[in-house]
Amino acid sequence: MANFPQELRLGTRGSELALRQARAVAARIAETGGPPCRIVIVKTSGDRLQEAPLSDVGGKRLFVKEIEDALLANEIDLAVHSSKDMPAVLPPGLAVAAVLPREDPLDAVVLPEAATRPFHTLDELVATLGQTPTFGTSSVRRVAQLIRIFSHARFVPMRGNVGTRLKKVEHGECTALVLASAGLRRLGLGDRIAFRLPAAACVPAPGQGIVAVEIREDDEATRRVAAPIDDYASHAALRAERALVEALGGGCQTPIGALASPADGDHLELLAAVVATDGTRAARASGRARTSEAAALGAEIAARLLAEGAAEILADVRRGNGVAGIQP
Repeated sequence: MANFPQELRLGTRGSELALRQARAVAARIAETGGPPCRIVIVKTSGDRLQEAPLSDVGGKRLFVKEIEDALLANEIDLAVHSSKDMPAVLPPGLAVAAVLPREDPLDAVVLPEAATRPFHTLDELVATLGQTPTFGTSSVRRVAQLIRIFSHARFVPMRGNVGTRLKKVEHGECTALVLASAGLRRLGLGDRIAFRLPAAACVPAPGQGIVAVEIREDDEATRRVAAPIDDYASHAALRAERALVEALGGGCQTPIGALASPADGDHLELLAAVVATDGTRAARASGRARTSEAAALGAEIAARLLAEGAAEILADVRRGNGVAGIQP
C-alpha cells in the first residue's frame, strides 16, 4: 500500500501463546494489504521472574514493561499484548491502535487429563471437587471469587506458560488449574477445559481474551496500518473495562473483575465486581450504554462500585493484607 513502511517490527514476548497472537496480528495486517511484519522477541521481567508470585514482584505489567520501553525507544514499531496484562493508564506517548476480535473471555477450570470431563453446571463441579480442592492460580481476583464458592479451598501460586502449568496439574501439584479460556483455545487446547466459570460466579479480568496492538501515539503511518484490523465491538468492550479499572485506581494484581458484552442494538452491557481477598465482602454493579459511550459506562459502573464499598476493599488489598488460603 502507498505510503506504508516496507516492513514493521512487531514486538512480543517469546512464549508460544504470545507468538501465536503476534503471528495472528501479522497475518491480519498482511490480509488487509499492509506491509510484512518482522517479529522481534523481547524478554520481559515477568518471563525472567517465573518463580515469584506476581503480587510480590510488581504485578502483570512486568509482562509488558520492556516491550513498551522498546516501543518508546523506536526499537520496534508496534507491540502485541494480551490486553489484561496492560496497565490501565498507558505510558505517555503510547496508545492502543487496534484489537483483534475477542476470544472466549471466561475463566476455565482445568483438571488432570485423565480426569477431564465436561461439567455442565457449577453445582456439578462443586459436588465433584468438594469444598477443599487445591487450585493452582496466581490471580488474587480468582482467589477472591473462588473462595466464596469453595469455602475451604487452598490456592497455590502457579506461574509459567500454559504448558508448564498443565504439567504441574498432571504431577499433582494442585487439584485443578484456573486459566483463561482464551489462551487455551488459541493454543488448540480447548478440549482441556472441564468447566467455563460463568461471569456471575467469577467475573473475568478486564481485557481478558482481547489481543491489543500498541503503537507510539504520534506514529501515524503505523496507525494507518493497524486501523483496518481493529474489531470495533471488542475495542469498545476494552475501553469500557479499562475505564472502569482506571476510575477505581486499580492495578493488575487487584481483585477487580469486569466484562463488557454486546447487548441489543449498538449497546454494551458491563458487569463488574470488586471482591475482598478473603471473599467476605463484595461490591457488584452492572449497566448498559451505547457502544460509543463505552468509556463513560466504565466510569459510571466504577462509581457504583465505589458507592458499594469497593474503595475500602481495594484499600485493604493495597495495605498488603494476605489472600485467604494462599500457600507459599
